[in-house]
Amino acid sequence: MTVTAKDLGLVGCRTCEKVYPMGTKRCARCGEKLISRDHRSLHKVWAWWIAGILAYIPANIYPMLITTTLFRDVESTIIGGAVELASYGAWGVAIVILVASVLIPALKFFAIAYLALSVSYGASMSAPHRHVIYEVVEFIGRWSMIDVFVVAILSSLVQVSVVASINPGMAALAFALSVIFTMMAARSFDSRLIWDTLPKEKDALAQ
Repeated sequence: MTVTAKDLGLVGCRTCEKVYPMGTKRCARCGEKLISRDHRSLHKVWAWWIAGILAYIPANIYPMLITTTLFRDVESTIIGGAVELASYGAWGVAIVILVASVLIPALKFFAIAYLALSVSYGASMSAPHRHVIYEVVEFIGRWSMIDVFVVAILSSLVQVSVVASINPGMAALAFALSVIFTMMAARSFDSRLIWDTLPKEKDALAQ
């Protein structure tokens, strides 16, 4: 039988994770305000999630890199750059770019939306499994800036006077903002709400 801290009359600090009896106002260790469940967190999640979606659209439409040579300027979008790499035989690099820049962000959007909806309307997946999804989204978030790092490195290294240069495109900023917004959406989600659905799951199994 799964027992939550709330069932035992306890509340944990989300900053330093120290546990106190229910009713304690502030954490004695870090001074953070103690709340057993932040029901307003879902409003924050959806606000950051929508902002992330709005930033993700131009990140895939506008160029990520602008390569300037003596004769022409070449603009490359995320998907266009991956396709071009694949045409040169660099399938491994192309797949990494597509997975890191297209597939993983899309899965993060889906996972965050699923977790938020499951808290509000219930879900067939068990609470422990949904908590694993939350932990995975949190872990992936710190590695989501890999594209922006690559653009920054290329821009600093390939600056050969007037012969050739690489500069970040408009999509680089949009992609960075999208990553930040999705990270904020995940951080805003109160994962303790997942465990409040356990009674509903038990009732559903009993029926």
